[in-house]
Amino acid sequence: MQLQESGEMYLETILILSKKKSVVRSVDIAEHMNYSKPSVSRAVGLLKNAGYIIIDNNGFITLTPSGHEIASKIYERHQVISMLLMALGVDDKTATEDACKIEHAISDKSFDAIKAHARSKGMSLSYK
Repeated sequence: MQLQESGEMYLETILILSKKKSVVRSVDIAEHMNYSKPSVSRAVGLLKNAGYIIIDNNGFITLTPSGHEIASKIYERHQVISMLLMALGVDDKTATEDACKIEHAISDKSFDAIKAHARSKGMSLSYK
């Protein structure tokens, strides 16, 4: 199943929150993304049905291996593109906002070329 940009954003958000908190709940996602609880509930249900997340009896959300793979890919793209734009002199806010748009549209081939070019120029691509 091809995931839409919004689904990728939710998975990335779950990954980010799981790095900060021991458990992730729908309310945490809603607060982080500034979305309504019903919108998040619907999206979480779709992600669960598609096999990208698991929700336990306490409402705690974890990424499945396929969900984690997608979330990690999007998160890496966001971090690398943000860092690259900032290295080019773009202010942090604009770089982060632009990276959020680019991360979903760029092909694997183009992203790999960007990473290779950045590394060839001695740019560190480490991120948390």
